[in-house]
Amino acid sequence: MNATAQDGLPPLREVVERHGLMAQKALGQNFLFDLNLTGRIARAAGPLEGQTVVEIGPGPGGLTRALLANGAGRVIAIERDRRCMPALAEIGAHYPGQLEVVDGDALAVDLSSLLGGGPARIVANLPYNIGTPLLVGWLSAEPWPSWWASLTLMFQREVAERIVATPEQRAAYGRLAVLANWRCETKILFDVPKTAFVPQPKITSSIVQLVPRQQPEPCDRRLLERVTLAAFGQRRKMLRQSLKAVLAEPAAMIEAAGLSPTMRAEEVSVSGFVALANALAAHL
Repeated sequence: MNATAQDGLPPLREVVERHGLMAQKALGQNFLFDLNLTGRIARAAGPLEGQTVVEIGPGPGGLTRALLANGAGRVIAIERDRRCMPALAEIGAHYPGQLEVVDGDALAVDLSSLLGGGPARIVANLPYNIGTPLLVGWLSAEPWPSWWASLTLMFQREVAERIVATPEQRAAYGRLAVLANWRCETKILFDVPKTAFVPQPKITSSIVQLVPRQQPEPCDRRLLERVTLAAFGQRRKMLRQSLKAVLAEPAAMIEAAGLSPTMRAEEVSVSGFVALANALAAHL
């Protein structure tokens, strides 16, 4: 199905050419022209009818169009590249009252304040250069559960593997995986080939979905971050050595967490790190 038949708007490649929207490397831009693919991403986010969706970095609006065509009641799109505004305005005119474009840096915009207290799904082909900081910010939100109901996000395949990793995937397992899987159910939905983008990146991308756990294992997030930073900061060392960065004599803390002092960070499960954070709390 071509773009015009799909939503009544011109093909995206034509829109980009008409507005002179060449992707800028400095902004981490790689545009998706295949509206069948953007439609698949929108559908992967779940039923969108009447839902509020936040999109980061819409660019010329390929995914924006797919979200609206798949029934999103309201899309809030955060875009810092003002060259894209006329193209996005055309989409807004086609879907009156349903698209709100915010001119700003997604790392600085207070998204929750734009929602009026309601939940939202975040769906985005994230700019590569800010994807991980954005995700960490969303995962670190307080109170928990946060204002977002789900995340359906595109990352470089390597980053996607780091998000969903378990101790069985030692090379990818680290602080990001612990934080993500403590607070969310995570999974990679599908890969997006590099040939789907303009300009074509050097790597494959993946769509990752994160759904917040309503009741993660209780612990202080800041202490969890401290123990994971110490443990993975010296990941080849045993816990009895690496955790000296948070406690001069960590043996009792490790024992209280039910772990062996000879374990390394990559061998400790999310629950094990939660236990370490709670044991650290008792020693402070």
